[in-house]
Amino acid sequence: MSHRQVWTLLALAGALALPLLDLVLPPAWTVTPLLPKILVFAIVALGLHIVTGSAGLLNLGAAAFMSIGAYAYAVLTTTIFPFQIGFWPGLLVATALAALAGLVLGLPLVRLRGDYLAIVTVGFGEIVQDVLKNLEPITKGTQGISALPYPGLPGLPFPPASSAPVYYLYLTLLLLVLWGCHRLRGSRLGRSLLALREDELAARACGIDTGRVAATAFTISAALGGLGGALWAALFQSSNEPGTYDFQMSILVLCIVIVGGLGSHRGVLLGALIMAGFSSIVLDKLKDALARAGVGSDANVLVQPNNWKYLLFGLALILVMRLKPNGLLPESPEKNQAKHA
Repeated sequence: MSHRQVWTLLALAGALALPLLDLVLPPAWTVTPLLPKILVFAIVALGLHIVTGSAGLLNLGAAAFMSIGAYAYAVLTTTIFPFQIGFWPGLLVATALAALAGLVLGLPLVRLRGDYLAIVTVGFGEIVQDVLKNLEPITKGTQGISALPYPGLPGLPFPPASSAPVYYLYLTLLLLVLWGCHRLRGSRLGRSLLALREDELAARACGIDTGRVAATAFTISAALGGLGGALWAALFQSSNEPGTYDFQMSILVLCIVIVGGLGSHRGVLLGALIMAGFSSIVLDKLKDALARAGVGSDANVLVQPNNWKYLLFGLALILVMRLKPNGLLPESPEKNQAKHA
């Protein structure tokens, strides 16, 4: 058994054992209710990695596909509309609609690269956010859609007060997505994506339809973004307001991919644990600890940890790019050698 396989098994065992920490930690430091958020970000980041890490296309609109998935799930499952198709059909339909949106966006963008592609994806994210705010009869405007079904298995709904079953369900979905991304990487499409990233002209000379490959990458990435958005909405039992899926969320997902390491699925998971975990767990627990100690108040913005979040994110990016420009867990040298062979 190789060292990588050993570390993989240890990481999986640690992930399975994380909810057990709640049995020994004091109630104020329980972590299981916060872990599904990290798993959602990992799923969305794996989708973005297909476009940015594998194909080398800069996409700054990941949050837009999350919002499409979240609102599609909300409209199809809430009690205020006649559909109410349930959790699992809602996930499937939301993922399909987000994939369709990714295809519609990807087809006209197959010739764009670099800054031009980044600007268009930013614009797409702003358009989606404004549309959701202004379609008030459907999306309820800035209020969002509530009363959504909580995650569960067919015939076995999970009680919202119990977080461990949801964590294991989301972890299973993440592992399935990770397995699919691994299979994709070794497929003909995966090799075409790597060829597109390394040298588009050479890829065309080898007979690769780079436009079709780029559009396919956008479609798959959008599908995973929509899946993450639907899981996010189910977790909160609300679509949240459109401003939740803003440019800052897209940047957070991009930071996960870059900090973890372009071209590495393990890096994406590590990046999600560090970036999303810092935001969802460390800062929240630090804020609660300061409140219990009587330090600071809502009126004093300087002692609120969440107000320093993006400053710390920016500092972390600067340090990673300076000290580890390829990310914390970059693509292994063996794969690079095989790729260039």
